[in-house]
Amino acid sequence: MADLRSIDPPFVAPGPCGVAIRTSLGRLTSEDDKVLRLVGAHLGSLASKDLGRRCADGLEHSTDTWAQRKRALTQESSSRWAGSITKASHDQWALARRAQLAHIHGLEAGIRTIAHRLSLPVGQKGTKRAPGGYRSAQERFAKTRRLHVLQDRLTTERADREAGRVRVTRGGRRLLNTRHNLVEAQLTAEQWRRRWEAERWFLAADGESGKRFGNETIRVTPDGEVSIKLPAPLAYLANSNHGRYVLASRVVFRHRGDEWADRVGANRAVAYRIHHDVPRGRWYVTASWTTPPALTVPLAHARTGGLIGVDTNTDHLAAWRLDEHGNPVGRPRCFFYDLSGSANHRDAQVRHALTRLLHWAARRNLSIAVEDLDFTAEKTREKHGRRKRFRKLISGMPVARLRARLVSMAAELGITVVAVDPAYTSRWGAEHWQKPLTSKTRKTTRHDSAAVAIGRRALGHRIRRRTAPPHDDQSDRRGHRTAQAGHGTRGREEPRPRIPGPRTGCMPPDAERTRATSASTTVRDAPDMQVWVQDSLLLTD
Repeated sequence: MADLRSIDPPFVAPGPCGVAIRTSLGRLTSEDDKVLRLVGAHLGSLASKDLGRRCADGLEHSTDTWAQRKRALTQESSSRWAGSITKASHDQWALARRAQLAHIHGLEAGIRTIAHRLSLPVGQKGTKRAPGGYRSAQERFAKTRRLHVLQDRLTTERADREAGRVRVTRGGRRLLNTRHNLVEAQLTAEQWRRRWEAERWFLAADGESGKRFGNETIRVTPDGEVSIKLPAPLAYLANSNHGRYVLASRVVFRHRGDEWADRVGANRAVAYRIHHDVPRGRWYVTASWTTPPALTVPLAHARTGGLIGVDTNTDHLAAWRLDEHGNPVGRPRCFFYDLSGSANHRDAQVRHALTRLLHWAARRNLSIAVEDLDFTAEKTREKHGRRKRFRKLISGMPVARLRARLVSMAAELGITVVAVDPAYTSRWGAEHWQKPLTSKTRKTTRHDSAAVAIGRRALGHRIRRRTAPPHDDQSDRRGHRTAQAGHGTRGREEPRPRIPGPRTGCMPPDAERTRATSASTTVRDAPDMQVWVQDSLLLTD
């Protein structure tokens, strides 16, 4: 037990702070498509130049440099377009700084692990807390070279961070590297070029409260009319007053349409983004706005009536309902999903699995307990070495996206999500619950028992089951250890105390006996305190 790490207490996950909905721009004319492409390409070039200037400023950025950049952009677009572009540049630079810091922490962790293993003899076994030495001298030599590589990278990254330098690729570095592997990506050079240009376009505008329909740059009326404020060089393309271009398409937001209509009707801020999906050949518009933070219910209220423990796996969600005492109720449930294929397919699979889980929880009016997983620091090969299968396993689990989607979808249904520490849930669940819950008609898996462990930890109970009753004819009969005791009950995990007196409990142990204990019929079973005396024979006449 001394090697076990401390376990954080469970907590209620906070709800989402924003909303984003999307719909397609159907029935666009050729002129509409042409205008959207010209505007997106023009603003995209301005966004690329502004991002370069922001990265060049580094830590020397100030309100004066921001004002200079915005004035330069205003001449080639408009004041509102300039504000949206500069804000996007600031957000991108801040995101790159956070990613840079995370990369530095990963390099430091890898260097510590390699240095520790190099300090040990070859072949020395490790412990639960720290790895041992390398298996062979050849592997140890290869790791010494990798240690120097990581140290050089860490030195470079630290120097860049101190100087405020970041490296950002508009359009995505992954798509950029795809250019060198077109055969594997099953793309032609022309197809890749169209995707690359579309990703670098810029058609996004922040909302403004108090303005007409919540946005002056990209405006969507309650009846679905979409109009765009054209930049100054493209003002000749306007087909409406005040340099605006009105699209022939009318949009309808199927999801949260009433909430969106209420906001634009009250002239509250709504941000819009228009983007082009090249593989599908469609244009989409995304509306987003902030929401006040939802009030989280107390943890005691979320535990009322029990909850549903959920274990996240690479291909399914294992769930089991527990009552308020931590006992499994009914049968376990599995919600499968397939994470192979495109990103949209994987996202849809996760969304459908969560929908089925939430509907099951809503029908029973129960909360959901999940693990607060975070594999950002657990994927390095320095930590797991040759365990490539395990590294692939944790890398393929969409824990961040699944958790974000679960919290946002649960908030819409009024379901509370309780997050627990994931430490030892799979191990202890299999140790204490897999075998007792397995029967001739039900085969309990390791993931099902982990769901029970997660639920018990969320309820405030220990994962360990109560001590099993002794066998027949061994000090007692079965049945005195089957009831669940409260979490605060003293001595609930110890054997039953031996209390002197009758085992039936019909007479207190300190009551006076009305009859002396009779002697045994055999000398072997006689009490130790009884003394045998041989008297002389009585002589009679």
